[in-house]
Parts: sequence; structure tokens; C-alpha cells
Amino acid sequence: MKQKPSAINIIWLGMILVATVVASYTGTMDAVTKASFDSAKAGVMLAIGLIGPMALWLGVMKVAEAGGMMRIVARGVRPVMVRLFPEIPPEHPAMSAMVMNMAANALGLGNAATPMGIKAMQELDKLAPEKGTATNSMCLFLAINTSSVTLLPLGVITVRASAGASSPAAILIPAFVATLCSTVVAIIMAKLLAKRGENLDGANLKNNGAVEMVEAEPVELCPPGTWGKGFVYLCLAAFAGGVVYQIKQGGGADLSVAGSFNLISTWLIPVLLSFLLLFGYMRGVKVYETMTEGAKEGFATAIRIIPFMVAIFVAIGMFRASGAMDLLIYVFSPLTNLIHMPAEALSMAFMRPLSGSGAFGIMSEIVSSDPDSFLSFLVSTMQGSTETTFYVLAVYFGSVGIKRTRHALPAALCADAAGILAAVAIRNLLW
Repeated sequence: MKQKPSAINIIWLGMILVATVVASYTGTMDAVTKASFDSAKAGVMLAIGLIGPMALWLGVMKVAEAGGMMRIVARGVRPVMVRLFPEIPPEHPAMSAMVMNMAANALGLGNAATPMGIKAMQELDKLAPEKGTATNSMCLFLAINTSSVTLLPLGVITVRASAGASSPAAILIPAFVATLCSTVVAIIMAKLLAKRGENLDGANLKNNGAVEMVEAEPVELCPPGTWGKGFVYLCLAAFAGGVVYQIKQGGGADLSVAGSFNLISTWLIPVLLSFLLLFGYMRGVKVYETMTEGAKEGFATAIRIIPFMVAIFVAIGMFRASGAMDLLIYVFSPLTNLIHMPAEALSMAFMRPLSGSGAFGIMSEIVSSDPDSFLSFLVSTMQGSTETTFYVLAVYFGSVGIKRTRHALPAALCADAAGILAAVAIRNLLW
């Protein structure tokens, strides 16, 4: 059976061709040429910049996995995950890796969520019967990842607090509701589109799934002795004392809602990192050796995604530099005016799936100029309730060499649209 090209082929080629055509009319061909080279460089630099975080967090995840945390997490969320991903064995490492990625996204851990998502994609790829082609589970996971429910959009709250907004954390509930809507749409669309396509998971369940569970290499565990446990308990007691000390010294600190969330954002990563390593150590994992072994995988993965990052970044850079983005906003403005969506927010809506840094820059500029305006609330909610779809697709699928993305992109874009529309509806309702 002849395979049809995936949607990403058409979209990627279309962005480059449209950029070239528009540039021929707007006289921005020099800018487009420069953007193609600058974007290619930016894609490589970003991928290289990910080497450190990926090496660190994939190494830490290796420690947690060796200690059995993945199995514990998988058992805890089995009822929900089994219904969402019936093709995946309940005890498979992919289950717990997906859960940890979703939890990291919900808590606003940013870069820490990416290695966890890549780990999940690598585990899902082990179950794929056709290498290079996304399975239904991969498509659903990516769609959920790009629309994941957000509990703490810490980056947006921080920007709003810095800009002097009267209530920086006011976007919490709107962002949560918007992401809830987008996640529901993501699941529905991924399931519907999967039924229309071929089933690449079911036949593989009995073969690859069982083999993967049986063939997992046993890890030599060496539980700590009395001195080792004593050191751990001493550290925990010292940490508890540090928390109490900070509370007592916080008389002049910012104890508002925004200040509390900013405090959480600074404590969350070190505490999570220490907890995962401590869990592995207490279970008998050789934390240093295991962490460095996992870090090697993170290094290789970061190098592997460079071609995919370059391709996506070049298309986006040329599209923006040509003026095609402005033309798109002009064309859709009459429709968005019907739902009371300002043109400035429309630029944010188009930019968010393409460029995380670009969307963050637009949001920061609008919030800084008028932090308590309707537009500021709207773009803050949109930033906190949507994801950079093309970046996630390039990184996650690129990490396992997926070239045929099937229905992953349409499902993710539908979720993006649902999240943006929900953000507009909520802000109009509350304003």
C-alpha cells in the first residue's frame, strides 16, 4: 500500500513557498534570505543548548527508573492511562514516562518536561511495528503534550508580576480551563483520526510489549547501609530546618499569591531533582554511574534532533520575515473581530504554535506596556494555555526518527485552536 505524505510535509513546504512568493511582492527577499541562515543557526544553537538539560534529566530519569519509580507511578495512574492508551501494556515504562512528562508540564517545569517527553517517545518507539512512522499512541501523546492541562503557568505569572500587574496570578483559572478544553479536544480528535487511519498499535501489543517487559536488563541494587541512611536523614532534617528558617526570615518577603508562585518556581526544580536522586539512592541504585549512563543517551538524542530543528526553524523564520504572518493576520482580522479578539492577540495566536520565544516576546511586550488591560489578560492566558506545537513535534518525533507523523499534527493544531478560542471566550466572559 502506497503511503500518503504526512501533513507536516505540505505545511513545511507551503510555508517556504508562501514566504518566497510574498517576499517577491513585499520586497523582503533580503530579509527572507537572512532569516533562512539565521534560523538554521538558531535551530542548531537551540539543539546544542538542549544537550545539557537533556543529559541531566534523562540521567536523573534513568536513576528513578532503575529504582522502580516508573512502575510505582504507572500503577498509580493505571485506570486513566489504560483507557487513554489501551495499546500500551500497563506496566510498560512508556506509561510512567508519559505521566511524568504530563505532570512536569502541568507544574510549569519548562525544559525539565522535554527530556521526560523524549524518554516517553523513546519507550513508545520500542513498541512501534513500523519504524519511522508514528503510532496511534505517539500521536495521542503528542496531542496531549501540546495541550496539557496547566496548573502553574509560572513563567507568565512571573512576567506579569515583574510588569506590576495588580493580580499577576489571575490567569491561573482561565489558563486551567482553556487547557482543559484543548486537552479534551486533543484526545477526541486523536481518537477520531486514528479510527479513520490504519491501526499500527494493536497487532504489536502481544509481540513487542511482552518482549520489552521481559527483556529489560535487571539493575544491580546496593541499598545504603546505616551510615548512608543516617546521612540521608540528616540532610532531610537540615532541609526541613532550612524551610522553617526561611519562613521565619520571610517577614519582609512577598507573601502574596504571585510571590508564593514565584517562590514555588525557584524551589521546585532543585527539590524534584534531589527527590528523584534520593529515591534511587535509598532503593539501592548506583546514582552516579546510572545518571551518567542516562546522560549519554541525552547527549545522543540532542544531536539527533538537529536536522528536524533546522528544518522547522528555517520555515518559520522565512515565513515571519517575508511578511506572510502580517498578511495572514490581515486576512483573518474580520473573522476574529466577530469574537472580540484584537489583532494584536491574533498575532499571538498564530505565533504560539510556531515559535515559543516569539510568542513569549509578544506577550511580554504587551504585558509590559499595560499589565492590567484586557489584551494583556488575553495574551497571558493564551501563553499559559497553549504550546509550541511545531517545536514539540520536531523535538519529540525527531528524537526517534519519525518521518511519517500521520494525524499527530492535525490533532495538535485542533487542540491549539480550541485552547485559543477557549481563552478568548473565558476572558470575554470574565472581563
